Amino acid sequence: MNEPLLQARHVGVRRGGRTLLHRADMTLEAGKIVTLIGPNGAGKTTLVRCALGLIQPSEGRIERRPGLRIGYMPQKLAIDPSLPLCVRRFLTLGGKPRLPLEQVLEMTGTQPLAEATMSNLSGGETQRVLLARALMRDPDLLVLDEPVQGVDVTGQEALYRLINDIRRERQCGVLLVSHDLHLVMATTDTVICLNQHVCCHGHPDQVTNDPAYHALFGERSQSLVAPYTHHHDHRHDDHGNIVEQDSPPHA
Repeated sequence: MNEPLLQARHVGVRRGGRTLLHRADMTLEAGKIVTLIGPNGAGKTTLVRCALGLIQPSEGRIERRPGLRIGYMPQKLAIDPSLPLCVRRFLTLGGKPRLPLEQVLEMTGTQPLAEATMSNLSGGETQRVLLARALMRDPDLLVLDEPVQGVDVTGQEALYRLINDIRRERQCGVLLVSHDLHLVMATTDTVICLNQHVCCHGHPDQVTNDPAYHALFGERSQSLVAPYTHHHDHRHDDHGNIVEQDSPPHA
C-alpha cells in the first residue's frame, strides 16, 4: 500500500473557548479526490488550514509525507483593478516554478489569457488562472477551496472536468472544499461531511444515504444531488468499494 500524502489524526482546534473542530480524521492519497462538505462554520476551512500547516491543532496531529509539495487554490483573490498585472506575470510571481509556464497554461486552457490583465478576467477565467498558479509547483497534493466560486453552472462543470483530468493525468491527490455535492459526485472518491466533527464519510453514494447527512442538510439534501445520476450495474459496500451485483437468473 502506498504511503498516504497526508493524514489528519484526531485533529481538534479550540480558539477563545470555542471548539472549531473535534477529533477529525482525514486521509489523502495520490490520484484520489477527497471532498469536504458541510455548512458554513462546520470547520472545513479550519481543517484545511491545519493540513496546510497554517495553524497548529489543539489536539491530534497532521502527518505529511516527507518532501510533500502542496499547491493551494484560494476561494477567491482580490486584485486592485488599477494594478496592470497580466496573467503571465501573476503566474511567475512568488518563487521559482517547478513546471514550465507554457505547460501549465496548456494544462489549464489559459494560453489565450496569458497577456490579459487579471482584473479584467471573468469569474471562470480567474478560477482557471488560480488553478494554474497552484500547479506551478508541480504539486503532489492540490488543495482547492471552493474552486467554482463565482462561476456559472456551465463553467463549474467544465472546471470540475478539468480538475479530474489533471488528477488522472498527473496522479496528484486532491482535497476539494465544497458546500455541496451536486457537481462533484461523479469524480469524488471520498466525501467527508463535517459539522465541527466528522458526521459521516465514504463514497458519495454511501454519504448521501447516511442518516447523519440527511440530518445535517434536511430537505436540501435531495436537491443538492439532483443533477447527478449514478446508473450502474454494481453496488458499493460500507467502505465505498465496488461490489459486482449477481447476474439475474435466466427465465
